[in-house]
Amino acid sequence: MDRRGPGLRARLTLLATGLSAVVSGLLLWLGWLLVGAVVSAVPQLPPGTVVDVDGVSVAARDLAPALRDAARDQVLAAGSVAFLLVVVVTVLLSWITTGQVLRPLHEVTATARRLSAESLGQRLQLPGPRDEVAELADTFDAMLDRLQAAFDSQQRFVANASHELRTPLAVVRTEVEVTLADPGADVAELRRMASVVRDATLRAQQLVDGLLLLARTEGTGLRTREAVDLAALARAAVHGVATESRARGLRVDLRARPALAMGDPALLERVVGNLVENAVRHNVDGGWIEVCTGVAPGGGLLRVSSSGEVVAPGAVAELFEPFRRGGVARTARDGAGLGLSIVRAVVGAHGGTVRADAIPGGGLGVTVQLPVG
Repeated sequence: MDRRGPGLRARLTLLATGLSAVVSGLLLWLGWLLVGAVVSAVPQLPPGTVVDVDGVSVAARDLAPALRDAARDQVLAAGSVAFLLVVVVTVLLSWITTGQVLRPLHEVTATARRLSAESLGQRLQLPGPRDEVAELADTFDAMLDRLQAAFDSQQRFVANASHELRTPLAVVRTEVEVTLADPGADVAELRRMASVVRDATLRAQQLVDGLLLLARTEGTGLRTREAVDLAALARAAVHGVATESRARGLRVDLRARPALAMGDPALLERVVGNLVENAVRHNVDGGWIEVCTGVAPGGGLLRVSSSGEVVAPGAVAELFEPFRRGGVARTARDGAGLGLSIVRAVVGAHGGTVRADAIPGGGLGVTVQLPVG
């Protein structure tokens, strides 16, 4: 939209000048009236008296009007000069003052114009008193923080997706090309190829779903907040992996005590589900899993522990990075590689904390605390 017209500085200067001119004109008019009234109130001389004024004889009855008119002319002449000086000084002072007041706004505008994908880290951090302009600058900085978080999340999404989707897409392309190049491919070969392609597309779908959830959680706030019982989510998650747990001979110990938390039910369900699924997927045959819920200071507590491969204590922090497990890169066979990354992002969006601890002898324990308010 093309906006034309005087700027805010010019408009404020014109407004201040106009108000000053009106007030000065009103004061000049009042002074003109008061001087005339004061001079007209001089004592009356007897009729027929003649007064000598500067060598000129003036009748007494004409003296008061003459003095009044002379006084008013002097007030009007001096007042006009003062009026012009006041107007000029008001213009100068208003222009300088509004320039100083509006300077932070120009800084906000200049910063906004300089912003690009490579300079989202710039902030105003306006010094000085906490007035309305400083509040605007702080709001602008907070907006840039949210914008940078959303942009970084989008960049990670694109980078992770482009990197991880290569594997399933390469599998699909290779299988199709090999099958098409074999003129003697029978039904069994076609079914084998279809099975491989199905698994690869399922892997790609899981990856995209996880990346979208991660980007949504990192880039925006919570859309829904309501009371959620972590115990109910834990029971549902354990029930969902019961078949795979039995097939691998895993001993599952569920101690689900009421644990209320405030947040998005769907996202919290994904947190519990990811932790329980990771405990099964990265376990050893015949191992164990413990899922506990309870009350923590200020909210609910969830802890999922399991046996598994030995995790170096120094590599625990890397577990929450995308496509990592135990400090090593994830492969295309063991899930999307985003489970703990999603857990960290969702818990952070809820104002909670998440901590992972290596279990001596092999395995991992993850503790999540979520606020209830």
